[in-house]
Amino acid sequence: MKKIISCCIAAALTLSAGMVYAQQWPAKTVRWIVPWPPGGGADVLARILQPSLSDALGQTVVVDNRGGAAGNIGAEIAAKSPPDGYTIVFAYSGTHSINPHIYRKMPFKESDFAPLIWTASVPQVVVVHPSLPIKTPKDIVALAKSKPDQFTFGSSGNGAINHLAGALFASVTGAPLTHVPYKGGGPAAIALMGGEIAMIFGEPATIIQHVKSGKMKAIAVTSAKRALAMPDLPTMQESGIAGYDVTSWNGQLAPAATPPEIVRRINTEFNRIISTPEMKKRMIENGYEPMGGAPEKFGEHIRAEIAKWAPVVKSANIRVD
Repeated sequence: MKKIISCCIAAALTLSAGMVYAQQWPAKTVRWIVPWPPGGGADVLARILQPSLSDALGQTVVVDNRGGAAGNIGAEIAAKSPPDGYTIVFAYSGTHSINPHIYRKMPFKESDFAPLIWTASVPQVVVVHPSLPIKTPKDIVALAKSKPDQFTFGSSGNGAINHLAGALFASVTGAPLTHVPYKGGGPAAIALMGGEIAMIFGEPATIIQHVKSGKMKAIAVTSAKRALAMPDLPTMQESGIAGYDVTSWNGQLAPAATPPEIVRRINTEFNRIISTPEMKKRMIENGYEPMGGAPEKFGEHIRAEIAKWAPVVKSANIRVD
């Protein structure tokens, strides 16, 4: 009986200490790791949300770009950070639902993280260099077939979702495309504008302004439905590419064992921020379709996406040592 009472007291003290700690949090700067270089879609959204998150928490939130290995480097840093609420990481579908299938040795497991929130759903946009005589996805197929192995498309890294988007397009259309990986969406966009490559499957946040300025030409969106940010663009399916549907997602994670009270606080603040009319409008203008919800909803979505992409990666025969 004494042992039982002692255990109960210890558990109560631990719970009490956790609640006090959570009430005092945050007492210093929060680091928000973005596992991609500046200028890419993840970086754009993080910097849109960062001022509002800083205001909500009453502390500075610093965006820390740690690009490389299709997001694995930044995610690994976050996974190995103290679970004290002072490190969160921007999660992307490529890093967390595709990389486990293409990297022979992953530097982290999904169980190394605590889901915080599913931030947004993100369609990809097919964009080409404006000098090319292309108006539709079928024009891409025709031009690529006329120049076998010379029609190049860039991505934010081997195995990234925009790499798989291109591989899937090549598979369903028979177009011979040559893949050129970059270290992020921003560098790939710069390469396209410079004429190094012919095409990218880019996130709207990365390419919208360049499309408006005429430095890129948008052809279609990869999602099953038209993108809220670019409603005039047809989907691939509307353009005659049957069965084609690629949509990425992003959200936020914390190191596993982050106190649940802090997880709930961050989730509450993010939900409030992305549900305001002003932020919804700004996110949609940049190609991000707000999602939100409980941490558990995001965890379930990640697991479903891991299962979804396994056969696609196997079919594309993509492996990274």
